[in-house]
Amino acid sequence: MHKYNPQHIERLLSAKRRKEVNPLVVLKEAGLKSGDVFADVGCGPGFFSLPAAKVVGSSGVVYAVDTQKEMLRELRKRRPPGNVRVLRSGENSIPVDTSTVDFILLAYVLHETESKPRFLKELKRILKKGGTLLILDWKRRREEKGPPMEERLTIKAVRELLERAGFSRIRSSSLTPSHYKITAVK
Repeated sequence: MHKYNPQHIERLLSAKRRKEVNPLVVLKEAGLKSGDVFADVGCGPGFFSLPAAKVVGSSGVVYAVDTQKEMLRELRKRRPPGNVRVLRSGENSIPVDTSTVDFILLAYVLHETESKPRFLKELKRILKKGGTLLILDWKRRREEKGPPMEERLTIKAVRELLERAGFSRIRSSSLTPSHYKITAVK
């Protein structure tokens, strides 16, 4: 699986992307609220992390987690507020305590992971009982933008992975013509 190329960071922060997927709206609609402990796993340069910091407020925490140091360097350049903790992780080892996170976002990341069951097990480990996992990813179709179609996962495939990992209350819907969203609960 290829990882997103950090040389294209500017695409992740573009106004065009923000118009297509408004991070504040997506997070609030999915249930992120003031005081939550939020983990943006595969945070990139902070497209979702920084808006999430506003939503959770000073009583909440945002863990901005990525495996790529270039992404985290770019996020730090954007001077995140004090409630954001920037963390480098391994693919299947996130440096966050067990059962401490209320809400995890996995935005356009699951299709890039080597071992999806192992990765989901690690996400489940850091999530509190009753906590929410929100997955945003690319619909499995040929397009000029996004990852190659062969790497994209169908909604059905993701739902099956979540069920096998022990998540419940799995709900899926279309987000944009190119993207879907899936929520699940630990």
